Amino acid sequence: MNSQTNMKLIVIGGSAGSLQVIIEMIKNLDNKIHIPIILVIHRKAQSGDILRTLLQQFTRIAVVEVEDKTELEENKVYIVPADYHLLFENNKNMSLDSSEKMNYSRPSIDVTFRSAAEIYGENVIGILLSGANADGVEGLSYIKKYNGKVWIQDPETAEVDYMPRHAIEEIDYDLIITPDTLASYIKQL
Repeated sequence: MNSQTNMKLIVIGGSAGSLQVIIEMIKNLDNKIHIPIILVIHRKAQSGDILRTLLQQFTRIAVVEVEDKTELEENKVYIVPADYHLLFENNKNMSLDSSEKMNYSRPSIDVTFRSAAEIYGENVIGILLSGANADGVEGLSYIKKYNGKVWIQDPETAEVDYMPRHAIEEIDYDLIITPDTLASYIKQL
């Protein structure tokens, strides 16, 4: 795990059943993380700031909902806003896009994973959690293609196992995580 100290970005994608895993992770992270974490979570278009407010209750790390042209900083957890795709313009700036849905989703995990792979290459970790559709699998394949790391939630621990099970079948992953181990693996980076 220590050989991954060159990591510059963690992107976590999830859908149905992933919120509890994210809460568990955020509660167990140290108060200082040196790698920005991006959360791409499927949710209703009108969900507003509820997710950010909820997650902020469990950590002293700043939880920020991304706005267009937001600059990445360490020691922050970023949430992709509902009804937007997140793209990386370069290794510092993010932009929002409202183009058509991918895999019935906006934000699409695939879109953000692919953009992260293209910008960060071997310095990104893509993590796929619980969910009910195929979003994220294609994006993980791009992360692998660009020599990044792929972590997938153990389907046996997922509330909805379709996304992680599909990813395990399709992708040459680096690590299987559980809700109990995710924060400790991140802290080892």
